[in-house]
Amino acid sequence: MKILTFDTEEWYIEKHFLGGRKEKYRQYDELLDWILDVLEKNNTKATFFCVGQLAVEFPDVLKRIANAGHEIGSHSNRHLWVNKMTPEEFAEDTRIALGEIENLIGKKVKSFRAPAFSIGKDSDWAFDILAENGIEYDCSVFPAHRDFGGFPQFTSSVPSLIRKGTYTLKEFPICPASLMGKCIAFSGGGYFRLVPLWLQKSFIERMDYVMFYFHINDLIEQNSKFMTKTEFEEYFKEPGTLKNRIIRYVKTNIGKGRAREKLGYLLKKYSFRNVEQAAKGISWNEQPLIEL
Repeated sequence: MKILTFDTEEWYIEKHFLGGRKEKYRQYDELLDWILDVLEKNNTKATFFCVGQLAVEFPDVLKRIANAGHEIGSHSNRHLWVNKMTPEEFAEDTRIALGEIENLIGKKVKSFRAPAFSIGKDSDWAFDILAENGIEYDCSVFPAHRDFGGFPQFTSSVPSLIRKGTYTLKEFPICPASLMGKCIAFSGGGYFRLVPLWLQKSFIERMDYVMFYFHINDLIEQNSKFMTKTEFEEYFKEPGTLKNRIIRYVKTNIGKGRAREKLGYLLKKYSFRNVEQAAKGISWNEQPLIEL
């Protein structure tokens, strides 16, 4: 089972954190056109996890995705890290995001992914809130350490049932591969850009479950701008030291030259589905049960 997802926030981030440059909006629009076109050519449906405020400020982005027949999930309302929010803040953010998206597309939102995979052991209260708001499928668990998030205590890297309190959610975690006894992330973001195609193919062909995730910005060859201290701290809610900004700049931009070509190749070679399609094909009573 191979699942394809896109975390979609670039227009919102550009407007609120990077200056609202018209040339960047055009670049994002053109790349979204390319993504939708290549998905159609390969008869593939993906899940696009969209920031709720896109439905307010850039509704045409969501309409283009929905009109092409892809699943739209929630990626929070304002792209805030869950592990930096209180339960009350997250509940309000979730409620607003779902309302804005559903009002625009006229369809219930069933899937969610936290920005930066920022649901971890200390913020697993978020699963209660998601279930209370009608989310059925979560894709927020990164079962390893990573910047700004990660859930290394999570004991499964395949589709699983999460039981939290009186609620049960269907979880689609990110799927690290095993290489020489170590867990290697490879299926999205900077990991996808850095891992060579031959090794990605090897991982895909020996794994029964793979979750790929992309940002539009991952597929643009041009480097992202180097953030000022103020921009970094406003966006990441972390100290904007020169070291932190250099590390983030390198991680954001390294390996971008062939990312689009690699994605196009994988779409031609393998069959992908979206989260909702995948969920319907799983015998959930046979999947691991994780009690939190």
